Amino acid sequence: MKRRSFIRNVSLIGGALYLGNPLSYASSLNFKEVRTPLSKRNFSSPAIEKAIVEFTKRVKNKELAWLFNNCFPNTLDTTVSFSLKNGRPDTYVITGDIDAMWLRDSTAQVWPYLPFMKKDEKLKQLIAGVINHQTACVLKDPYANAFYNDPHKQGEWKDDITDMKPGIHERKWEIDSLCYPIRLAYHYWKETGDKSCFDTNWQNAIKATLKTFKEQQRKQDLGPYHFQRKTSWATDGVPMSGYGYPVKPVGLICSAFRPSDDATVFSFLVPSNFFAVTSLKQASEMMKVIVGDEKTATELLDLGLEVEAALKKHAIVHHKEFGDIYAFEVNGLGSYNLMDDANIPSLLAMPYLGAVSLEDPIYQNTRKFVWSEHNPFFFTGTTGEGIGGPHIGLDMVWPMSVIAKGLTSTSNDEISQCIKMLQNTHGGTGFMHESFHKDNPEKFTRSWFAWTNTIFGEFLWKVFNERPELLS
Repeated sequence: MKRRSFIRNVSLIGGALYLGNPLSYASSLNFKEVRTPLSKRNFSSPAIEKAIVEFTKRVKNKELAWLFNNCFPNTLDTTVSFSLKNGRPDTYVITGDIDAMWLRDSTAQVWPYLPFMKKDEKLKQLIAGVINHQTACVLKDPYANAFYNDPHKQGEWKDDITDMKPGIHERKWEIDSLCYPIRLAYHYWKETGDKSCFDTNWQNAIKATLKTFKEQQRKQDLGPYHFQRKTSWATDGVPMSGYGYPVKPVGLICSAFRPSDDATVFSFLVPSNFFAVTSLKQASEMMKVIVGDEKTATELLDLGLEVEAALKKHAIVHHKEFGDIYAFEVNGLGSYNLMDDANIPSLLAMPYLGAVSLEDPIYQNTRKFVWSEHNPFFFTGTTGEGIGGPHIGLDMVWPMSVIAKGLTSTSNDEISQCIKMLQNTHGGTGFMHESFHKDNPEKFTRSWFAWTNTIFGEFLWKVFNERPELLS
């Protein structure tokens, strides 16, 4: 779990201590260079650099151009390590300020670069390396969420009460950790047609994913996974001897933790189950078309359809103000948790992941609910508004939620509001953060969080190509 969430009140940028109004920073210092110097960048992509030049040349809002220049390449600049292992590409991707590779974050960090692969063979190899490295991680332990590059390293969570192994940073079972590698592999294949990543190891990783999902349906027993930690952080603890509160086996998949790395209240985490449906269908198609494994393809599809049917039956709750909406968590026994968390997959971001249709009326009702005071983790203040979560605490808005709102919006006004809010809350740093205080953008967590930087760049690039007039 990413607990290095220190709130910053001042920022040291490019050697200059910044103490003033963050909104005046860019103009007063004339957009001082804060991007990693060329000689110190981990990886450079001509296709991405060309996109930055194009954006900068055509966008009138120079602060947005500055932010795009800093944020969009941040994953490549600072977090990737590329090599060849046994003649195959291998890419290790840290989150930023933590030297560990999350299956979720590593996919999300390189995701925006997929459309550029056809113009940049080295970038394509880099992303193939992420797929190969993720495959090795899943085979090592499909229940783990974060890994070290050193297979022998033991870190700060080595004494967690679970089946820890060397090379694992953290072993929090999260459904989306196994969905994100499928998302990356599937769209890499669709973009390039390249099948070189999908060898026997990758096929075995897909089978391990299928086995793990079925175990966590808990139809016969609680399954092999349990987790406890000696800590004062309430959201790190899993009750009932590390198995979580009871659920009724209705076909949904249990997730001990959320994408925030916080423990679930009810184990059937709805947005992650929706994501699993999409991922299972994608994996089924790949196993059928690429591998010719009809048996595994059928099992993957059948499980996806089972979870999909269970969601229709158990994930929808009637709200007195918003009508039918999706709950955040359920237990199959009639209990549910109405909220949303900023980390993706979230209820808000499900269309971004291809998990529900943007036109789905229940999603649209849910969207209104999560962006309102009825969501206990929606915060609004003098600086901005958005969704946070228990991971950081009250009054801390996550830029990721604002970005997710913009990426799933069809309203020019709404998209413009999201862009303006993000532009006004970088705290003078030129980068996005994990969270910022709703009344003061200088109070933020994680000055180096590559996922948020890169997805912000993805958002701006999408608007640049589809609604460039909004960037003036």
